[in-house]
Amino acid sequence: MPLHYARRLTSHERSPRSIRHLGYALAFIAGAANAGAFLAVRLYTSHMTGIVSSLADHIALGEFALALAACGAIISFLLGAMTSAIMINYGRRRALRSQFALPLLLEALLFLLFGLMGSTLSDLEGLFVPVTVMLLCFTMGLQNAVITKISGSVVRTTHMTGIITDLGIELGKLIYWNQTSTDADARVMADRARLATLGLLFVFFLGGGVIGAVCFKQIGYLATLPLAAILILLSAVPVFDDLRDRGNKDSGG
Repeated sequence: MPLHYARRLTSHERSPRSIRHLGYALAFIAGAANAGAFLAVRLYTSHMTGIVSSLADHIALGEFALALAACGAIISFLLGAMTSAIMINYGRRRALRSQFALPLLLEALLFLLFGLMGSTLSDLEGLFVPVTVMLLCFTMGLQNAVITKISGSVVRTTHMTGIITDLGIELGKLIYWNQTSTDADARVMADRARLATLGLLFVFFLGGGVIGAVCFKQIGYLATLPLAAILILLSAVPVFDDLRDRGNKDSGG
């Protein structure tokens, strides 16, 4: 990966193209993590809609132990998003180039921890759920907040409901029949560039899910290590840039 390309993906100086490419990479990672997580902990760790619905069901049925487990997953996801926001705002206040890269680097470290110690962490419990569930929900909240902040709430990568909804809207516009007498300003036209972006986000998430499930089936918790490597590649250059700048400032250069 060329350094200037890696720098633009997570730098504070970003372009619509770099945001799209980062979104594709993170959609792949989210798909792989979700699919692998389901095989590991029997839970889609980014699916907060389903988890909140299950919380309501468990409360209504009096299954309070399961309700607490759902609360633990929700709180972990929420803490991940909060942590991402804190790190980004901290970096922005100090004009760091790595303000968006730092949460992704933290996500990489958590994937490394999960991959190397997953079997041990699965026996530990915190927030009413195994620590493995907490880690995965936290990382998904962390990642979703990063791409939300980078894209101005336009791109999401950890869940497909909004993506597929927007795909349906654009496809509906694409096949809409405009009468020949319709004024140009009133014509319904699909945003083909947005349609392509949405379609690729879906494809990368799906592809990541397939690969993640196959890899977890074959090598278990270690399947998250390649995901950590991708995140490190995405985030390392702006972090090194900041370290170099700080070194130059400390040395008076």
